[in-house]
Amino acid sequence: MAASLKISGIRKVFGSGDKAVEILKKIDIDVAPGEFLILVGPSGCGKSTLLNIIAGLEDPTEGALLINGKDVVNVAPAQRDIAMVFQSYALYPTMSVADNIGFALEMRKVPKDARNKRIAEVAAMLQIEHLLDRRPAQLSGGQRQRVAMGRALARDPQLFLFDEPLSNLDAKLRVEMRAEIKRLHHLSGITSVYVTHDQIEAMTLGSRIAVMKDGVLQQIGTPDDIYRRPVNTYVAGFIGSPNMNFIDGQIEAAGDQGKFVFAGGSLDLICPAVGAVKLGQRPEHIHLSSEAPWRGEVVLVEPTGADTYVVVKTAVGLITVRVAPNTSYKVGEQTGLTVSSNHNNWFNAQSGMRLG
Repeated sequence: MAASLKISGIRKVFGSGDKAVEILKKIDIDVAPGEFLILVGPSGCGKSTLLNIIAGLEDPTEGALLINGKDVVNVAPAQRDIAMVFQSYALYPTMSVADNIGFALEMRKVPKDARNKRIAEVAAMLQIEHLLDRRPAQLSGGQRQRVAMGRALARDPQLFLFDEPLSNLDAKLRVEMRAEIKRLHHLSGITSVYVTHDQIEAMTLGSRIAVMKDGVLQQIGTPDDIYRRPVNTYVAGFIGSPNMNFIDGQIEAAGDQGKFVFAGGSLDLICPAVGAVKLGQRPEHIHLSSEAPWRGEVVLVEPTGADTYVVVKTAVGLITVRVAPNTSYKVGEQTGLTVSSNHNNWFNAQSGMRLG
């Protein structure tokens, strides 16, 4: 049965006195049984430290960590029934794939017949039955990562922890392994916590995403919540590729007949209270129009196959617009830009916090 995980008031301080550095600042997260939670943020934000505390590899300075309602802060890692997959595969080079997968079971004195049955089940789940007699040196990077996951899965743990497991793989293989991990979670139903700095991984894998910065939990929610209703400009700029566009300006009239004024133009939009704000717009919610009064110059055209991104230089800075792949724009061309009120993200100009 999948486990619940409660992270309550977790702080982590390295060093003491004047040299003390607070890495985690009162983190509170509830993870439901069977959930796939993503911890995402830039390097140094504390996400791997938090994962290590869950695993028992680090002790928190303060706070509680409950698995199925039991505080495990003082419980040894081996007694937490947690399996972890690292960025490095950490396979035993002299052992076969089958022996690597079954090693933890052997250490637990699981009978050989039961061990072999479990190895076969996990290998079938990961589609690596044909690799069981090989050594790690004979495998590709993706195959090694599958074996590392198989070794963790074989134990049937309460919690599955992933620490940037795809970082060593090339782009194509990362896409394939993302799909594999998602399929694996669907099959196993094991509660999982996954650390990454890649927001694409976060959006595609997680049932919920926890966005971190400087040891502080910025926002937690579904991928759709995080993408469509970011709580501040940091989350808005970190999640989404290409990044959200920000336009600094002033709301001169609020309400349904609002007016937003900025360098080089103005827009009639549904606006919150009068004052200095940032308007956030995703590239797919800004449109190019030859007749629009807000003008700019095309400085970059990026075809990606399914979409084309056009970067327009305006008086408020560079604006990225997503257009249809068969649309032709040329560098140096003048164009207009329009937005609607359907997808506006308003932020306080000083604090960066979401308005409304």
